[in-house]
Amino acid sequence: MQKIEIKAVKRVDLGKTATKQLRKEENVPCVLYGGKDVVHFYASENEFRKLIYSPNVYLVTLNVDGSKYDAIIKDAQYHPVSEKMLHADFLQISEDKPITIEIPVKLEGLAEGVKAGGKLQLEQRKLRVKGLAKHVPDELVVNISNLGLGKGIQVGHLTYPNLELLNAKNSVVVSVKLTRAARAAAQQKG
Repeated sequence: MQKIEIKAVKRVDLGKTATKQLRKEENVPCVLYGGKDVVHFYASENEFRKLIYSPNVYLVTLNVDGSKYDAIIKDAQYHPVSEKMLHADFLQISEDKPITIEIPVKLEGLAEGVKAGGKLQLEQRKLRVKGLAKHVPDELVVNISNLGLGKGIQVGHLTYPNLELLNAKNSVVVSVKLTRAARAAAQQKG
């Protein structure tokens, strides 16, 4: 997994008024769970740009007043109109404790069905996985070279070392749909 560092400041006041003041100053109040103690902190909105507005999954090193914590972002809340980030939850990770996280799917190869005139359809852009942080990859590679017309690859057909896929086994990840042109070509041959 790629790493990113966020510089943050520990929060002293946790009330509604203090939180509103933080947001007014373009800071994002945050909470870190999963460690010995719950850590309340805030960071500038700019610190989150690369983390939030990216399809990649990052291992975050939180630098809260000099104390460093390894974490992953678990949840983020946004303003319904301005879409400004209002709050973020982080989960502290450790070497021996498995984490659950969504990883982007990357397709590899050219499907046989696409060559025959079908349309490739990525049904799930991300898959939920469970594993130790050191085993979690940047992306889950799915080879689609042997995928024919009208066929699909389900979660149950995929395996990755040291990872457990948590999506339903029968849910389709990628498929090749029959287009009207491919259907017409098949009827003319038959």
